[in-house]
Amino acid sequence: MRSRPSLADRRKTSSKVKGHKELCFRHSDLSHDIPIYSIDAERAERLREVLQTLYDVNKRVPVIVEGRKDADALRKIGLVGDIVTLHTGKGLYEFCEGIAEEFHHVILLLDWDDKGEKLFRALAEDLKGLWEEFAPLREIIRVLCQKDIKDIEGIPGLLERLVGMAVKVGEECSRNPSVLGERTWPSGT
Repeated sequence: MRSRPSLADRRKTSSKVKGHKELCFRHSDLSHDIPIYSIDAERAERLREVLQTLYDVNKRVPVIVEGRKDADALRKIGLVGDIVTLHTGKGLYEFCEGIAEEFHHVILLLDWDDKGEKLFRALAEDLKGLWEEFAPLREIIRVLCQKDIKDIEGIPGLLERLVGMAVKVGEECSRNPSVLGERTWPSGT
């Protein structure tokens, strides 16, 4: 008794599928230079806008991150203000005391993995009154990145994957919001 070929086997041998794959491949070659508006481009643009806001606020308010790699990632995308790393060998209480003495406001930008959420809650409790004004920045970044990454250090790589090039924020971007490095964003129309 001979068994019937499975649907997957039939798809592998179908000339219709092979032709479709070839068409898609040729189409991708042709459309390589044509700017195409996509959900990824829209998400990258929104993330860039939030990071531009973070850049502007960071000029006067320090950002608190978990570690050196998170600080390096924020520098890589263009932040120039104070970035304070949490893991410096001090206890959490000592760290918060030092922050409260030195700064009037802070931006808590900790990872949104389990460890980061626990640290965020602890810092939020100990730094009451210093961070709440800027809480939406972390939440918006978390929502825009949540499916792809769970940490701050992954933001530059995520933006590069979404846009296809390194992304920077800064003075040039605040003067001309459509500029992203040397490339302009496709319009949404």
